[in-house]
Amino acid sequence: MSGAAAAVLAWALLAGALLPPPPVRPQPLPHGDREVHEKEAQFNTTYSDWVHANLLNIYAFNHSVRRNRTEGVRVSVNVLSDQKDQPVLFVVRQKEAVVSFQVPLILRGLYQRKYAYQEVSRTLCQPQTKAEVETQHFYVDVSTLSLNTSYQLRVTRVENFVLRTNERFSFNATAAQPQYFKYEFPEDVDSVIVKVTSAMAFPCSVISIQDILCPVYDLDNNVAFIGMYQTMTKKAAITVQKKDFPSHSFYVVVVVKTEDEACGGALPYYPLSKNSSPDEPVDQHNRQKMLEVMVSPAITSEAYVRSVLFCLGIFLSFYILTLLIACWESCRQHKRKGLLAAMDSPSLDTGHSRGIPDSFLNHGPYDSYGYGSFGNGSSSSTEGVTDSLGSAEVSYSYMGQEQFKRRTPSGPARPLSIPMGERSLENVASRPRLDSLSSVEEDDYDTLADIDYDKNVIRTKQYLCVADLARKDKRVLRKKYQIYFWNIATIAVFYALPVIQLVITYQTVVNVTGNQDICYYNFLCAHPLGNLSAFNNILSNLGYVLLGLLFLLIILQREINYNRALLRNDAHALECGIPKHFGLFYAMGTALMMEGLLSACYHVCPNYTNFQFDTSFMYMIAGLCMLKLYQKRHPDINASAYSAYACLALVIFFSVVGVVFGKGNTAFWIVFSVIHIVATLLLSTQLYYMGRWKLDSGILRRILHVLYTDCVRQCSGPMYVDRMVLLVMGNIINWSLAAYGLIVRPNDFASYLLAIGICNLLLYFAFYIIMKLRSGERIKLIPLLCIISTSVVWGFALFFFFQGLSTWQKTPAESREHNRDCILLDFFDDHDIWHFLSSIAMFGSFLVLLTLDDDLDCVQRDKIYVF
Repeated sequence: MSGAAAAVLAWALLAGALLPPPPVRPQPLPHGDREVHEKEAQFNTTYSDWVHANLLNIYAFNHSVRRNRTEGVRVSVNVLSDQKDQPVLFVVRQKEAVVSFQVPLILRGLYQRKYAYQEVSRTLCQPQTKAEVETQHFYVDVSTLSLNTSYQLRVTRVENFVLRTNERFSFNATAAQPQYFKYEFPEDVDSVIVKVTSAMAFPCSVISIQDILCPVYDLDNNVAFIGMYQTMTKKAAITVQKKDFPSHSFYVVVVVKTEDEACGGALPYYPLSKNSSPDEPVDQHNRQKMLEVMVSPAITSEAYVRSVLFCLGIFLSFYILTLLIACWESCRQHKRKGLLAAMDSPSLDTGHSRGIPDSFLNHGPYDSYGYGSFGNGSSSSTEGVTDSLGSAEVSYSYMGQEQFKRRTPSGPARPLSIPMGERSLENVASRPRLDSLSSVEEDDYDTLADIDYDKNVIRTKQYLCVADLARKDKRVLRKKYQIYFWNIATIAVFYALPVIQLVITYQTVVNVTGNQDICYYNFLCAHPLGNLSAFNNILSNLGYVLLGLLFLLIILQREINYNRALLRNDAHALECGIPKHFGLFYAMGTALMMEGLLSACYHVCPNYTNFQFDTSFMYMIAGLCMLKLYQKRHPDINASAYSAYACLALVIFFSVVGVVFGKGNTAFWIVFSVIHIVATLLLSTQLYYMGRWKLDSGILRRILHVLYTDCVRQCSGPMYVDRMVLLVMGNIINWSLAAYGLIVRPNDFASYLLAIGICNLLLYFAFYIIMKLRSGERIKLIPLLCIISTSVVWGFALFFFFQGLSTWQKTPAESREHNRDCILLDFFDDHDIWHFLSSIAMFGSFLVLLTLDDDLDCVQRDKIYVF
């Protein structure tokens, strides 16, 4: 061998010595090398042992199972060694099930946070037996891959494993030590309500109702797999029906969650140190909750029948009462006609005892008129138009109060109104009716008594009578106001159909998934029927539908009587009283029925996403009532159906946006408050000037001109004092509500928006009543009784409304803290009574609007004041 070859060989030997040997594939240990220790174990004995990778401990237990008696078995373990990366595995082998769990037990929370538990207790599923007495065996296997781990094992029998009817049972539970109990239906009970309570709100827990099957899902990460379940802080209640469980028994499972976020609590502090991994589990130590469970029978089928009959009886009694009042009124009218026919010269003007001052006995109520400043631009200038009167000054007063003085002009004027003493209803009835006009379009020129006068002159007089604002063709206005009914009927169909479909889907999801956190019921008084979870909340809305239908029948009867009077050229129907337009009344009755239908749909599954179903037609009812009040004295200039429903649609749009985005959103509240204030100012201007103003580029110049002429050049009061008082009060209230919303920012935006509408409606109604009495008019017995009774009913209704049995502004668990038991017939709760009373109150409010001006039916329209 040469020297070079020897050097290469030496280097090769040296490199081989320095390189590591190739990896050797580990060989599994033969089965015989692993130790298996099996021992007979006893109940109620604590076993403290060691286990390592080559050791398997098996504990054999046996116990007697009786067919008519169920005993629970609970396995409790505690691993004393802190080796989170190499846990100990416990496997319980039973006759029909295998339960396995590791210790430390790792449960995950929000954002995949890990929580470790060293002490774990599990109740074993109890297999059924057909024999009278049977001895069953089960085994607990303990193994690990760690070098050496110590643990404690204890198996006990669970006392009171079977719950008894109407008996309370207290127990403790933790996230790693869940509890469940068995309940068996008595033979005479078809449904029960499981009530679980706790004095402490947190930790958050879950209540589940599961069928008697193995395995039982009793951990935070699997409790929602089967059965019905709901989260809980202090209260939980689930109604269970026997027909849903073939074995006529079920498990009540109670699990404490790892975190409180699902119940509205704060997330726990999750410590992360520099040396620890983000995936390292956190030990929650003793997260324990004391609870109490009671199972009580639910109501029977007889209670359902009794409650339905009670509900029908209440509202059908209104039909009977209405029929009796109609018969009484018909008899009274026939008797009155007989008396009038027996009189030689009946005087129709005496049909209404009004407190008119003496100065009005020989002339019309408005003998001189003040006009708006359209000729010379000055609002302080007036032009007199009067009848032939010799007096230079006429006192104008309400109920004898000389608050306004009006001077008659010295120059000639053209007559616009006929004196009371010179106008007879016989002449009125003999005049040809204007219904024969070929055109009935609203855009046609108004049928003024004197066509040479422009509508601007008439509508801006300082003092108006109803005759001034009731000059359009009756057919024009009839078609105009009929559109209200047909539009709302169309809206109702297109709105209700998708709503019904959606809530049916919600109810189906609840029934299929068992997740009772989807719907915000009063679970302590939720009576199921068929697929519906809370039939009582749906049944109580029947009053809206029945009373709305009754109101439509009343309006139909009134319209028939009015049309008959027109056909026989009745003088009272032609020229007396508030002009009769029934389209808005039909729309109000339809809205009341739709409120009942949509409220019932909402209560199929009340929650955050469908709350607007319950409030949409409330907005419409409030808006229609205000429009009807305004229409009474302003029939020619009331809003059209298209503009009215467009505004209501805008309100509903803001309601949805506020519910979705308004909670805690400062920008939204600023924008809404600005819109609210601007809309209030625009509406105030529209009402003050009776629509005779324009919003264009010259609006600022005209505003400055009015301020200069009325405030700077000479200090003069408002031309329309009554209207100004109303609008000032309205602006104060609306500006205050806007400021309240901007400062407080209430969570329930839909109710806040509804409160704005109701406050404005009540303000306008109070103004109307005050002005009616101030104008010398009176309120007849029936509307007076309606006002008093309706006010009382509204008071009681609001009391029950503000009880707050649930709220979707909080988590489902927090909402259940407000749940209460039934208070009427063991079937209806406070909110159901709110439905009863509010439907009656709304019906009464509609009757007030319908009959409020019945005292004017025999009074000529040029003697009825406009306010």
